[in-house]
Amino acid sequence: MSFINWASREINCKIVYYGPGLGGKTTNLQHIYDNTNPEAKGRMISLETETERTLFFDFLPLSLGEIRGFKTRFHLYTVPGQVFYDASRKLILKGVDGIVFVADSQVERLDANLESWENLEDNLSSQGYDFETIPKVIQYNKRDVKNAVELAYLRRALNPNLLPDFEAVAKDGDGVLPTLKSVAKQVLIHLKRNQ
Repeated sequence: MSFINWASREINCKIVYYGPGLGGKTTNLQHIYDNTNPEAKGRMISLETETERTLFFDFLPLSLGEIRGFKTRFHLYTVPGQVFYDASRKLILKGVDGIVFVADSQVERLDANLESWENLEDNLSSQGYDFETIPKVIQYNKRDVKNAVELAYLRRALNPNLLPDFEAVAKDGDGVLPTLKSVAKQVLIHLKRNQ
């Protein structure tokens, strides 16, 4: 969970972008990084494997407010999308405060979305997190493709509990920042509730 840096008076929160491979997790982070004030962000770090990469950077949002005089700094991560990197996924989830599940809207990726969602639930539960209460947002990415699954069907399949959800075209930046703002707001509310 979040940690406090008393010297800099910051609360550090971890948000993980989770979802199937090539669904748009990296594209989301790249867009956020490219559109964040240089003075409010750290370095982008990329850990690459043969077929995937994991990205990380942190930023200090200036407009999300403070908690008892502490600024909030968000650390954003992506997980590898491929199932055989499950150990890496578990490691990246340690200390998570909020999740953005990036679903791929292409019809042929529906099974991969469902498999990744179940994997998220298993990995969080195995680490002692309450899957129902951890702040989560779903992003339906690639809404611009011709073979996109109907939104109502995606919602029934992936979001029966009516979590906040957003349509996106991450490569164009559409829906990226509203998704981030929603999960960040949930994380802050969760932190204030659990003080």
